[in-house]
Amino acid sequence: MDLKTLKSLLSSKINPVLENNGTNKLASVLVVIYGKEPIVVMTEKPKHLNFHAGEISFPGGKFDSSDSDLLDTALRETEEEIGLRISKEQVTGQLEPVVTLNSRFTILPFVSIVDEIPSLSANNEVEKIFHIPLDSFLKTMAKDPDPSHNRIQEMFTFEYQNKIVWGASARILKQITHRLNS
Repeated sequence: MDLKTLKSLLSSKINPVLENNGTNKLASVLVVIYGKEPIVVMTEKPKHLNFHAGEISFPGGKFDSSDSDLLDTALRETEEEIGLRISKEQVTGQLEPVVTLNSRFTILPFVSIVDEIPSLSANNEVEKIFHIPLDSFLKTMAKDPDPSHNRIQEMFTFEYQNKIVWGASARILKQITHRLNS
């Protein structure tokens, strides 16, 4: 699948505001897809973090009072974590919010599809940056076999280089799979 097709399938109206219901903290991530044979950028969190230690995720983080909305959060966090500056004009859509299993975050995912990106560099919140071929990655989708992960809703996993992507990140990838196959 080429970037133009991806862009048309993943484009949507952007509404970067979620009501905070008080039970969950608000956060957002940026799904960055680039290249002729589309590549998705994901990160591995360091093992010493309090939340999501060692997990594979999209760049992003929690809403800060200095952010005007959740899109600002995703763009700011992406630049801080991996050194990638994406403008609001380069954001083509958003997906449905997802809730984390243990850390009580509601995450609003945004999508940016660009021709190319510069070299990336991780900050201390990121152990490693992955550039994952999108088509083959999405084909690794499986039902999450861990019963404790399926408490809140049906869960899925994806696999890349013997690393398992699960939880909120996998549910974001499932939404992308669904949009591309509709």
